[in-house]
Amino acid sequence: MAGNAWINGYLEAILHSGAAAIEEQKQAQVNEKGGHFNPTKYFVEEVVMGVDETDLYRTWIKVVATRNTRERSSRLENMCWRIWHLTRKKKQLESEENQRLAKRRWEREQGRRDATEDMSEDLSEGEKGDILAEMVQCESPNRRLQRNFSSLEVWSDDKKEKKLYIVLMSLHGLVRGENMELGRDSDTGGQVKYVVELARALAKMPGVYRVDLFTRQISSPEVDWSYGEPTEMLTAGAEDGDGNEIGESSGAYIIRIPFGPRDKYLHKELLWPYVQEFVDGALSHILNMSKVLGEQIGGGQPVWPYVIHGHYADAGDSAALLSGALNVPMVLTGHSLGRNKLEQLLKQGRQSKEDINSTYKIMRRIEAEELSLDAAELVITSTKQEIEEQWGLYDGFDVKLEKVLRARARRGVDCHGRYMPRMVVIPPGMDFSNVVIQEDAPEIEGEIAALGAGTEGSSPKAIPLIWSEVMRFLTNPHKPIILALSRPDPKKNITTLVKAFGESRPLRELANLTLIMGNRDDIDEMSSGNASVLTTVLKLIDKYDLYGLVAYPKHHKQSDVPEIYRLAAKTKGVFINPALVEPFGLTLIEAAAHGLPMVATKNGGPVDIQQALNNGLLVDPHDQQGIADALLKLVSEKNLWQDCRKNGWKNIHLYSWPEHCRTYLTRVAACRMRHPQWQTDTPGDETFVEEMSFNDSLKDVQDMSLRLSVDGEKTSLNESLDHAAAADGDPELQDQVKRVLSKIKKPESELKDTEGGKLDKLASKYPFLRRRRRLIVIALDCYDGKGCPEKKMIQVVLDILKAGRLDSQTARVTGFAISTAMPLSETLNFLKSAKIQVTEFDALICSSGSEVYYPGTYIEEDGKLFPDPDYASHIDYRWGCEGLKKTIWKLMNTPEGEGKSDCSSSPIEEDMQSSNAHCITYTIKDPKKVKKVDEIRQKLRMRGLRCHPMYCRNSTKMQTIPLLASRAQALRYLFVRWRLNVANMFVILGETGDTDYEELISGTHKTLIMKGVVAKGSDQLLRTTDLKDDIFPAESPFITSISDGAKAEEIANALKQISKGGQ
Repeated sequence: MAGNAWINGYLEAILHSGAAAIEEQKQAQVNEKGGHFNPTKYFVEEVVMGVDETDLYRTWIKVVATRNTRERSSRLENMCWRIWHLTRKKKQLESEENQRLAKRRWEREQGRRDATEDMSEDLSEGEKGDILAEMVQCESPNRRLQRNFSSLEVWSDDKKEKKLYIVLMSLHGLVRGENMELGRDSDTGGQVKYVVELARALAKMPGVYRVDLFTRQISSPEVDWSYGEPTEMLTAGAEDGDGNEIGESSGAYIIRIPFGPRDKYLHKELLWPYVQEFVDGALSHILNMSKVLGEQIGGGQPVWPYVIHGHYADAGDSAALLSGALNVPMVLTGHSLGRNKLEQLLKQGRQSKEDINSTYKIMRRIEAEELSLDAAELVITSTKQEIEEQWGLYDGFDVKLEKVLRARARRGVDCHGRYMPRMVVIPPGMDFSNVVIQEDAPEIEGEIAALGAGTEGSSPKAIPLIWSEVMRFLTNPHKPIILALSRPDPKKNITTLVKAFGESRPLRELANLTLIMGNRDDIDEMSSGNASVLTTVLKLIDKYDLYGLVAYPKHHKQSDVPEIYRLAAKTKGVFINPALVEPFGLTLIEAAAHGLPMVATKNGGPVDIQQALNNGLLVDPHDQQGIADALLKLVSEKNLWQDCRKNGWKNIHLYSWPEHCRTYLTRVAACRMRHPQWQTDTPGDETFVEEMSFNDSLKDVQDMSLRLSVDGEKTSLNESLDHAAAADGDPELQDQVKRVLSKIKKPESELKDTEGGKLDKLASKYPFLRRRRRLIVIALDCYDGKGCPEKKMIQVVLDILKAGRLDSQTARVTGFAISTAMPLSETLNFLKSAKIQVTEFDALICSSGSEVYYPGTYIEEDGKLFPDPDYASHIDYRWGCEGLKKTIWKLMNTPEGEGKSDCSSSPIEEDMQSSNAHCITYTIKDPKKVKKVDEIRQKLRMRGLRCHPMYCRNSTKMQTIPLLASRAQALRYLFVRWRLNVANMFVILGETGDTDYEELISGTHKTLIMKGVVAKGSDQLLRTTDLKDDIFPAESPFITSISDGAKAEEIANALKQISKGGQ
């Protein structure tokens, strides 16, 4: 039995590789050796080696080394079974992936159809035909480019007077301006170089005053001290026509924000729980810098960022939150995309989706990219392929629907809140200032031959040290160098290049191979993937006996890279990028600038580069022979080599930094410009400074009186003061109290305009919150089965109020806020039932962050509170209320896999009383039938709708609010609007809550979790995959908890202890 099973597994593994491949191998062996096809040898060389498993390969090595026949057979049988299981697992994963893709295609088509049907009601039959024709019309790239730029004003020197402030963000890796450690790890690569050079180049453009590049501050013994410096100047500001600098704060700077563990260097996969900390830190810097720039160039008004540009998923997520908090445009560059990586890894069939997510945190990365698409005005890509084949995988972008929406916008037709970000191709720039274009000269050969001249007492010509480091490997350094420069990453496909070189005798005779594979000290200390690639390369060099033909230096500096290109060009060599997929290919442009023709992968950015430069050949990265033939062709045909060299030089200006920045600023200028609209210094501000200061002192008196009222003795400020005076019996004190009471500002409802009896608008602009130094935010989602606040919440709130005032030193500067999913009416009813005056709170954040109220200041004539109009304007961005209502109702009543809705047993019912202009509220009738938040958001994105859906109040309500609104973002709005730093806020939560609960935990604010208060939340309806560990940290100096039943003193102690967190 065992023998038969072993044979069956053996045969299935061979057959799975494909009969065609066996026939090809058989024919090749017959042709080359004249012998017969050997299935055992084929099994070993093709099937075993074809399964890219390091441990499997090691097992095979052990099998070969085993001399005992029985032990060898046993190991061989075990290995065959492993291969059989691997192939079966691969088939299963491929089947699951095909089903998933088919479902996704159907959902995408359904979403596109729903969106166009909803919007077509506004169009005439002729317009419908025009849009349909536009969707299917084919355009040449030149025509499309001409049409896209026809209505844009190209950025020019005339923009000098603008003085823009631009913010760039790149969170991970080691970022500094000089001596960049590129290749040190997978996080410190081309993106680091790109963002630093972009910052420098933008700062030199006319009209740009300052550029800040935000990254992580790292104070760790693992890395150089320079990464712990909070600020690093990249370049000074531009000069005016007279040669004078235009401002002391102008120029480009690296701004390092501390977030996450201060003493650890973390790879990007581990940074996700700390993103909110970065956002709060960056927001604080931007507000300070906006004020400074306002004093320098803004006439006293803050200079807000012109644009916030996020690079990669983590910075994109951060940029989305920052642009939402500041209400300024956001730009996104993905660099590499999570969905594309997930697709590639699933196709390999070695890991399940769960395994991939565990290693790469891929689902958190994809969610961040989708959120970035929601908020981005503009997405910058390096190639058309990135738009069509990579961004096209995302729910938030559909090429066809984007064309429909753009057509409607051109006609001035309402899109009902639907939106797709604009994708534009702007290839990365390059600094060519250090590139010296030199035609071939007689001294070139002598310069290379100088190494050999340094013997027998002769003096060699001075050459770069890196040349010596490379050529010490080579027997004949005069031969053309085939240069590959990349990390030893499996995706870079270096092993296939070495095989192609090793198996091509003509290529070995004509050229040398130089592999610049990052920096290394010890292979055993490298990451497993990089170490595996490097080990394989060394084994292949030994297998093909390539000693003296291949150079692979251990170290090089960033400043050595131009010299490496120059060396390869002087030997009439070729640059090669054989990556399986190359998002762009910056090294190809660098090589072309130094006169090197290229051979590059046909997958990704190199296609566009070759079209622009016409300086080389494209190959299939899987075609080993094709790679060898292309290299041999360029090395052996000198006329072709010269033509490619000249073409590269002639067209390289298309990739210069000035060209890149000009296109960049032209595109950004075409975005919908927005920034905070309120005035920070109104004409009456100075008039009210003294009065506000006095009112603050009165508020302190009120704070003192509250210590009586929270015990149930008094609820009125005036009553408390009267009682205190009478109890004392001191006539002088009674007179003082009366004088104070006579000066207390009456409620706004009693303040009448002398002309028309209207609301005193000026006074209403300044809530007490403006002068607070601390804010305690009660965000406990404690509801019963009907969605009503539980009775125990009353005592909890009273204890928190009392705790905030126990310390007399902090009580006078401490304010309180409630953050809840309840509308204002229900919030007031709850406070009334607890006999708590609403004026004891500085702010009420209601309806899940869709409205903000300031008790005691923003009051209508009839005494009712009215919401902050600036906040309402702030969150209105991309809010399509009516379109959302229609779509959500249809989605909730459409069974999975069906296209028609069934309203007969709807799981939801619209709650008009709990809704407002920026919040659509539904009552959940059947929680088992509703869709989870991530599924709702996916389907809405596919229809071009951007919003913030959530379940709340113990899963009894569903709310949909604008994209920029949330309870967490409302706190950042208070920071921006009233300058109450988020770091001085204390957010009190339960152990669970509404589906926006996760957003409230992390950040630089202090979080106090009260255990046992909230028994059940709505988090089970949030998402299919649990991402909690990637949303907020398990441990943080900003987060603490207290046990069930804690009283005011314990709460006060906890607040005091956590206030020291992060210091």
